Formats: sequence, C-alpha cells, structure tokens
Amino acid sequence: MAYLVYNTIENLTSQDEQVACFVNAGRHLEPGGCFVVEVEVPPLRRLSPGETALPFNVTPDRVGFDTIDVARQRGVSHHYWVGAGRAETFSMPFRYAWPAELDLMARIAGLRLRERWSGWHRDPFTSESMSHVSVWEKLPAG
Repeated sequence: MAYLVYNTIENLTSQDEQVACFVNAGRHLEPGGCFVVEVEVPPLRRLSPGETALPFNVTPDRVGFDTIDVARQRGVSHHYWVGAGRAETFSMPFRYAWPAELDLMARIAGLRLRERWSGWHRDPFTSESMSHVSVWEKLPAG
C-alpha cells in the first residue's frame, strides 16, 4: 500500500506532477496493492461568482484563507498567526483536482477505483462531501 493524506497530492502543483505521482505509486505496488489518497473536494461551490478568497479559519489569533484561480485549478493557502508579541505568516501554493480527474490519473497508472468514502470513518461519498478518501487498486498485468 502507498498513501497520501491530508491534501498532500495538492502540493504537486501541476497536473503532470500529480500524474507522475500516481504512476510512481503504481510502479511500487504489486497487483491488488492499493494507493490511498485523502484530499478535499474542491470548494468551488462555496465561492460566489467573481470571488477568489475562501476563509477556512478566522479566530482572534489566527486567520487562514485560500485564494483560488478557478481557470488554472490552482490556489494559495495563506496562514497568519498573532500572539505573545509576535506575528507569523505562511503561504503555500496548491493544485486541486476533482475526484473524476484523480480517477483518470489512476487509470493512466494502471489502477482502478476500489472504494471512495467521505472520510476515514467510511461514510458514503456524496455530492455534499467536502473531502474524500479514495482507494485505487493496481490491476493485474496483461
């Protein structure tokens, strides 16, 4: 088994890099082996038309928001912390992909979707799910 959790696949910021990750995982699996990915469902339904920023944490000591470029399937996650007389900031680019696009990447790598849940408790994946855990299985050779 190979796995990526907590949106790690999004740290690969191009489609080619994400496909290469699937291919690499597939190369390391034996037939029947699984590649497991936990990742968010792109939050575009929460964006109003023309908006580009989505807050995910707003508290007195922390602000976090994503800026999203819908046309390029890219974003930047911005984090700001204040307290104890100091301020910190961190920003990180990401590339989001829909579950169907990840399924195609898996197919390119010789994998097929075995299961998909909305989280680690194996709740059903629905159109309301905000994330998913997907399990792709390596196909037998031939």
